[in-house]
Amino acid sequence: MELPPLLIQSAVSLAAILALAGLAWWLKLGGAPALDCAEAVRRAAADTQDGFNPVAIACDSQGKSALARDAKGQIMVIKRHGNRFAGRVLGTEAQAHIWRDRGITGVQVDCGEARFGTVFIGTPDANTWADAINRVSVRTDA
Repeated sequence: MELPPLLIQSAVSLAAILALAGLAWWLKLGGAPALDCAEAVRRAAADTQDGFNPVAIACDSQGKSALARDAKGQIMVIKRHGNRFAGRVLGTEAQAHIWRDRGITGVQVDCGEARFGTVFIGTPDANTWADAINRVSVRTDA
């Protein structure tokens, strides 16, 4: 019995994919980085914007997102994007709202950029961060 060439090619391709996935697992490659400590947030903030040095940090309880404020009062929202992090310094378009779900209090941040999306940060000091973000969004005339 002769097997069709396409079936043989598909089987060999599947075996190669499984072998590469096994090798990546064995070498512990990939994985999901987390924003679970202040140092991780500082690295992500510095990678996002050169010179951004946080003095106040709020990490999400699940390590998926964070907020960072520098000495100038700029606030950056950081979220996981694939196996890296993306961040935005919040401007006047930003809005923050408090949310509570199953005993977790957090802040919902909309940076005003549709492509960046809304970020949820489960943190006990959500009220403080929401107030700070909403103060940034207030337009003032000189």
